[in-house]
Amino acid sequence: MDNLTHTLVGLTAAKAGLERLSPGATAVCLLAANAPDADIVAAFGGSWFYLKHHRGITHSIVGTLAIALVIPLLFYAGDRIVARFRGGTAPRVRLGGLVIASLLVSASHPLMDWTNNYGVRPLLPWDGRWFYGDLVYIVDPWLWLSLGGASFLLTAKARWRSVAWGALALLATVAFVVLPVRAGMGYPVASRALWLAWLVALVCAHQFKLASRRGNRIALAALAFVVVYWGALGLLHGRALARAEASAGAEAARQKESVLRVAAMPSLADPTRWRVLAETDRAVYRFETSLLSRAGEERARPDGLTRFEKPQGEAAELAARAAGDERAKIFLDFARFPAVRVETQNCAAELLVQFADLRFTEPGATRRGGNFSLEVPVPPVR
Repeated sequence: MDNLTHTLVGLTAAKAGLERLSPGATAVCLLAANAPDADIVAAFGGSWFYLKHHRGITHSIVGTLAIALVIPLLFYAGDRIVARFRGGTAPRVRLGGLVIASLLVSASHPLMDWTNNYGVRPLLPWDGRWFYGDLVYIVDPWLWLSLGGASFLLTAKARWRSVAWGALALLATVAFVVLPVRAGMGYPVASRALWLAWLVALVCAHQFKLASRRGNRIALAALAFVVVYWGALGLLHGRALARAEASAGAEAARQKESVLRVAAMPSLADPTRWRVLAETDRAVYRFETSLLSRAGEERARPDGLTRFEKPQGEAAELAARAAGDERAKIFLDFARFPAVRVETQNCAAELLVQFADLRFTEPGATRRGGNFSLEVPVPPVR
């Protein structure tokens, strides 16, 4: 998930009661909620080094536990140093309370990241397998609204804080309502209307001082909403996956292929529409499935069906040679549904093997595909 969501989880958890465990617990919650993303330092080693290590050891069970213990220990040590400079006054923070807060909130980070289709590797350093929840889009506006709304009501007690929250709400509205439309990302108008209505409701709740009457129950309700929301998405995902498997099976039968695996992945702000990726023995397919359409209609012709044939013969040999490239090894270890295409370049004096992770892009989209696509030049087979 994005770091705004992680930060809001930490702040909401603090306001739900963790801040009472010790002075400084709120700061610990905010740090713990984002600390696993300390792997951003890998970016200094280059984009491919970062792809290799992102959501790696810091997102594993071992790494998360270590981070969860280090943060409160640093706070406790810092508080004792400050107390000594104050003339030997007693330390203010309570180590046990900080550890509890840090453990709970740190665990939320890999859990939140697991819910989307990027995945996590919780068993590192012993096992590098990726695990995917496929429930929540990489950026989810309803998590912003629920967690951000609760945090706003419970913290906007001064004018400057209200202004800061208003600025954040404006930026989030532009990011959710304006930018996706301009980028051609289609999702229901009802979602945009619900977003705006929810914002208005939050402003009204703030004006009527709901937080002074409900207190931390608002934060608890927001956290409960997240759990219920995930549960609802889990049910919808199960239905979408069943449709996806039926559609993929029908298409594979038409092509006389065998289905190897199928995945249904969420769309932005539309729980009824899911992106499907299916691998057969000879190709990888990408299409859309809608829970609002009849299953029989999708079996006849899935919406947006695209077929990426696996390399055969000489092309397969070229792809195998290109896969030996160090960047390709990193990419293929990360890619969940890789597609490969061989392109001629320089009048056949050189060939390009194009790799792409179909979750995010397609072969040939190197510039706009970022680290999710790769081109490896190889000499032709003689």
